[in-house]
Amino acid sequence: MTISITAPPLKDCPDDTTNGQAHHRSDSSSLSLRVPPSPTAASLDGDTLRSRASSFVSNAETTRSRAYSDLSTVRPRYEGDELTTEAALRPDKNNENDFEVADNPFAFSPGQLNKLLNPKSLAAYKALGGIRGLERGLRTDTISGLGADESNIEGKITFEEATIAGKGKLSDEEGPIVGDSLNPAITGTASHIDRKRVYKDNRLPPKKLLSIWKLLWNAYNDRILLLLTAAAVISLALGIYEAVGQTPVPGQAQSVDWVEGLAILVAVILVVLVTGLNDYRREKQFVKLNTKKEDRQVKVIRSGKSIQLSVFDITVGDVLHLESGDSVPADGILISGHGVHCDESSATGESDAMKKTNGEEVWRHIEQGSASSKMDPFIISGSKVLEGVGTYLVTSVGINSSYGKIMVSLQTENEDTPLQIKLAKMANWIGYVGSAAAGLLFMILFIRFLLGLSGNTASSAVKGSQFLDILIVAITIIVVAVPEGLPVAVTLALSFATKQMLKENNLVRKLRACETMGNATAICSDKTGTLTQNKMSVVAGSLGTNVEFAREAVLLDGEVKVSTFLDAFDNLSQCAKDLLLQSIVVNSTAFEGEEEGRNTFIGSKTETALLLLAKEQLGMGLVAEERAGVEVVQLFPFDSNRKCMGVLVRLSSGSYRLLVKGAAEIMLSKATKAMVVLAGDSADEDYLTELERDRASATITDYAKQSLRTIAMLYRDFQQWPPAGTRMTKSNKQTLDFEDLFHDMTLLGIFGIQDPVRPEVPRAVKQCQNAGIVVRMVTGDNITTATAIATECGIKTPAGSAMEGPTFRQLSPADMDAIIPKLQVLARSSPLDKQILVSRLKHLGETVAVTGDGTNDAPALKAADIGFSMGIAGTEVAKEASSIILMDDNFSSIVKAIMWGRSVNDAVAKFLQFQITVNITAVVLAFVSAVASPSSHSVLSAVQLLWVNLIMDTFAALALATDAPTEKILDRRPSPKSAPLITTNMWKMIIGQAIYQLAITFTLYFAGASILGYDVVGSPLLQTQLDTMVFNTFVWMQIFNELNNRRLDNKFNVFEGLLRNYFFLGINAIMVGGQILIVFVGGTAFQITSINGVQWAVCLLCAVPCLGWAIVLRCLPDQWAAAILAVAGKTFFAFYRPLAAAVACVYQPMATGFEGLKRLRVRLFKKGQAANRTVSDEEAITGSTEHVEPPVEMARNVPPITLTTMD
Repeated sequence: MTISITAPPLKDCPDDTTNGQAHHRSDSSSLSLRVPPSPTAASLDGDTLRSRASSFVSNAETTRSRAYSDLSTVRPRYEGDELTTEAALRPDKNNENDFEVADNPFAFSPGQLNKLLNPKSLAAYKALGGIRGLERGLRTDTISGLGADESNIEGKITFEEATIAGKGKLSDEEGPIVGDSLNPAITGTASHIDRKRVYKDNRLPPKKLLSIWKLLWNAYNDRILLLLTAAAVISLALGIYEAVGQTPVPGQAQSVDWVEGLAILVAVILVVLVTGLNDYRREKQFVKLNTKKEDRQVKVIRSGKSIQLSVFDITVGDVLHLESGDSVPADGILISGHGVHCDESSATGESDAMKKTNGEEVWRHIEQGSASSKMDPFIISGSKVLEGVGTYLVTSVGINSSYGKIMVSLQTENEDTPLQIKLAKMANWIGYVGSAAAGLLFMILFIRFLLGLSGNTASSAVKGSQFLDILIVAITIIVVAVPEGLPVAVTLALSFATKQMLKENNLVRKLRACETMGNATAICSDKTGTLTQNKMSVVAGSLGTNVEFAREAVLLDGEVKVSTFLDAFDNLSQCAKDLLLQSIVVNSTAFEGEEEGRNTFIGSKTETALLLLAKEQLGMGLVAEERAGVEVVQLFPFDSNRKCMGVLVRLSSGSYRLLVKGAAEIMLSKATKAMVVLAGDSADEDYLTELERDRASATITDYAKQSLRTIAMLYRDFQQWPPAGTRMTKSNKQTLDFEDLFHDMTLLGIFGIQDPVRPEVPRAVKQCQNAGIVVRMVTGDNITTATAIATECGIKTPAGSAMEGPTFRQLSPADMDAIIPKLQVLARSSPLDKQILVSRLKHLGETVAVTGDGTNDAPALKAADIGFSMGIAGTEVAKEASSIILMDDNFSSIVKAIMWGRSVNDAVAKFLQFQITVNITAVVLAFVSAVASPSSHSVLSAVQLLWVNLIMDTFAALALATDAPTEKILDRRPSPKSAPLITTNMWKMIIGQAIYQLAITFTLYFAGASILGYDVVGSPLLQTQLDTMVFNTFVWMQIFNELNNRRLDNKFNVFEGLLRNYFFLGINAIMVGGQILIVFVGGTAFQITSINGVQWAVCLLCAVPCLGWAIVLRCLPDQWAAAILAVAGKTFFAFYRPLAAAVACVYQPMATGFEGLKRLRVRLFKKGQAANRTVSDEEAITGSTEHVEPPVEMARNVPPITLTTMD
C-alpha cells in the first residue's frame, strides 16, 4: 500500500519522457477528501507511501522484491511469539498497581501499555491488537487524533472489544472504528480529564525540594557554627551559675555574663535562619527555571488539525508528528512514516540508528506469521529522530514513559559552575589564613591566661568564663575569616541573572554558560532567523528560460524584460502551472495548521514562502487535498551537505518523476535541460545552452546581491523504478542512493526569497564589536547573498574576508589559523565546517559562542564554549546540545546574554572585593585589640563579629548580586581565560580601603580617649562608649564601602543606577536600620551602650570619607599600583613562607598522629566486623587487604596571585 498525494492533473506535460518530448496525461485522477492532515504517510514495504485511508491503491510493478514477502522460506520469529495474551501482558511484581485503574473508560491500563516498551515487545503489541486495537482501546483516531474539546468520556470499552478491532480491516466507507458508544461526551470544562486521570499527563514529578527544616539544618551543620554553639552554651551555663549560684561581692552588680552566651546563640540562630531561607528561595527559583527549560512546543493532530502544543499537554491517544531533529516526547507506535530512523542511545544504549516500520505493516506480518524481531514500530521517548518524517500514536506519557522512568531515577542536584569551584577554593584558602590567625591569637591569649593563673584570685567559674571568652573570640574570628559567602554570591548572581535573562528571551539550560558568556571573544552566528526576521516571501523569480517576474515590471527599450507576478503567472501555460504546483506542494514538509488561533503554514520558512506563492498565484487549495492523489514512492529529506531535498512520485501514466529543490547554484550545476514555457496548455523542455546557463547564473548572482535567498526547482522523469544501474544506500538497502539519481535534471524555475534583516541587528553587531567580540556569519547561503547580508548587518568590513565552506575545509590547520582572524563570512558551509571553525577558534585561545538550529549543528554547539540554539526554528536535538536557547531566535538577545554574563562576573568580583576588605579589617582589628587588651578582650565582641559576618556574607551578597547591567558594560574588552579572580584594580581598592579602615579604628581604639578627652580610667562607661564608637564606625565604613564596590573600574560615580536597584536599596535599609537599632538597644547583648549625637557624628564623619578615599585610590594608575603591590607581595611572602613552614613543622606531627589513630581505629573496626562474619565468608577465611586512603595533605602554599592591569 502506498500513499497518495494529489496534485492537479497535468495536461500535455513531460511526465514520462526523458528526451524532451511532451506527453499527455489523463485527467482521471480525483481528489480524495479523506486524508490525514500530516504531510507524510507510511508504506507497507518501507519504500512506498500511501494515505491511511487508502485513497489510491497502486499496482505499480517494481524490479525488486518486497521485504518479508517470500513466505516459502522459513518463517522468521520474534521473541515472545509463542506467548499468550495473558503472559505477554503479565504484570511485574513492582508495578502491579499500574494494571489496576478504577472506573477506567479505556480498554487498557497504563501497565498494559508499558509492556510494549519494557523492553520492546511485539508479543505485547500483538496482545493489544496492533495499531487498530490501540486506536479503538484508547478511543482515538489515527487520522484526526483526539478531539480538541474532549473532557470526560461516557461509557466503557472492554479489552476484548478493542483487541478484536485489530483482526479486521476498515474500508474507506466505514471510517475509523468509533461507534456511538465510543464518542466522547463533554461533561466538564477541562480538557481530557479522564485520560489524564487514568494515564497521567506528560510531566515528570519535580525534583523533591529539601524542606525548609532540612535547609536550616544544612546551614547550621557547619563545624565552626557547631563549635561556636558549644562554647556559647558553656558560656551561658557558666554565666547563669555566676549570676544565680554565687553571691556577688558587696558593692558589685549582679553578674550578667550569661547575656553574651545567649546573644551568641541568638546570633547563630539568626545567621542560620537567613542562610536557610536564602537557600530555600534559591532552590525554588531554579525549579521554576528547570520547568521552563523542559517546556517546548510539539506538533500534534487534534480534531483533524495540526497544531502546536506544549509538551506538557500531550496525553495518551494523541497523534504526533515526527520529523528529522525531533526529540521524542512520549512513548508510542509509529502510525505512518517514511525513512524514519531514530537514535535510541539515550534510552536503550543502542548506538546504531534504528529503522522504524509502521504499525499497520508490522501487524500484517504478525498475522501472516512473517514478523521478525527486526521489525520495530516502537517510538521511545527521549530518542532522537535522525531522519525521515511520520506520525505516531502516543501510548505512555510522563512517569509512565520509558524515558520518564529513567529521568525520575536520575534526578540530581545542579552541578557547580567553574566560577563556583574557583571561588570555593579561594574561600578555603582565605579560611586557612583566617584559621591560622585565629589559632595564633588563641595560643597567645591562652599562654597569657596560663601565665596569669597564679595571680588570679577569681573563682573557678569566673576563670572558666575567662577561658571561654578567649575560645569564643578565636572561634568567632574563624567564622568571620571563612568567606562562605563567596560561592553563595555566585549562586545568587546566577539565580538573579538567569531569571532576568529569561525575560530577555534567553533560556539558560546550563548555568556555566551564563558566566562564560560574559567573556566571549567570538560569535559564529547563523543568518536565517537570527540576523534576519525569518519572515520569507518570494519577491522575484524566473520560470524555465524565458519568463522572469518581480514585484514591479522592468522595461528595456520599450519591451517588458521582467513581468509582474500577475502577468507572469496569468500567461503561464496550464501544464507549467500544474508542474510548478506539484513541485512546490509535494516536495515539502510544511503543512497547514493553527498558530495563535489563525490558520497558517507550519514548517520551514522557505517552504511556507513557496506555499504562499502557490496559494496566491497558482490557485492552490488545501495542502492536504492537493497532496491526496499523488503517489509518493520515496522521499529524500533535506540534507545540509547536499543543500537540497527531493521526492519521487508515480505518475498516472505509470512513469516516475523526481522533484528536487535546493540551493540555486548547486541545482543549476545538476541541470542539463530547462523547461521552455509556451503559451496555451503546453510546455516543452530543451537542453540548456551555455548562454542560457550563464543567464541563469547571472540571475542567481543578481538575486544574491539583493540579499535574496535563491532556491531552484528541478525535475527528472524515469520510465521505470528503480532505474537501471542505481545503487542502494549503505544504511538502508531498500533506499536508492540519491547521488545516482541527481543528474541530468530539468530546470523548472529559480526563485528569489526575501528575508529582511532585523532592524536591531546592525546596532547589536556594533555593540559586540565595541565590546571586543568578533562576529562571524556562518551560513548555508551562497557567498554573494551571505556577503551582501553580512555587509548590511555590519559584520563584513572592507578589511575582512569571505570564504566558502568547501574551500575552508580543504585548508591545513596552519592555513586556517592564518585566515581565521580576518574571516568574517563562511558561506555554503556545512555543519562540519562550523564545527571545524569552532575548534580552530578555541585552539587560538578564543572563547567561542555559536548559534545553531539543525540536528547536524549539535556537534558544533557542544564543541563551543557557549552554544545558542533557536527556540523557534531549532530542532530538539540542537536545543539539547546547546547551553542557552534563544526564545526569539534574535541576535540582539545574544547581546543581552553577554551583558548578563558580564554582570554575573562583575557581581562576584564586587562581592569578592568587598568581603576580602572586611575580612582583612575585621581579623586584624580583632587580633590586635585582643592582644593589646589587658583583659584579652577584643574591641569587637563575638556577637558584634557575627553581625558583621551576617552583613558581609548574606546582605552584601544579595545587594551586590542584583545590579542589572547597562549598555556601558559593553564598553570594555572581555577578560581572557587566564585572567585572575582578583585584578590589580581590585587589590588596589582592597588594600587601600583596609589601610584606611584600620587607621581609623586603631586611632579611635588607642588614641580616641586622648583625642576626645575621655577619662576612661575613672569612668568605665566612657570606655564602653569608646568601644561602641569603634564598632559603630567599623560597621558604617562597611556600609559606605559597599557603595564603592558597585564599580570595578576607575570611574568615580558609584551612585550610577542606584535608584533602579530596589534590592540594593532595601537590603541597605535593613543594614542601616539594624545597626541603629543595635547601638540604641543592643546593650549588654552586644557589650555596647547607647551613644550621644556628638559621638554619632564622630562615627559618621570617620566613615563617610571612605567614599572620598576611594576616589583617591582610583586616581592612582594601575601600573603604579601593580609595582607597589609586587614589592609588597614579595615582602609578605618573605615573612609568610618561613612562618608557614614553622606552623607546618608544629602541626604535621599532630596530623600524622591523628592519621595513625584513624588507621588504628579502622583496623580495629574491620577486625571486629571480620569476627562477626560466618566461616563461609571467603574474606573471613583468606583475609583481605585493607584499603586505606592516603592522608589528605593540607595546603601549605597559597595560590599564586597574578597582578594585571585593567584597560
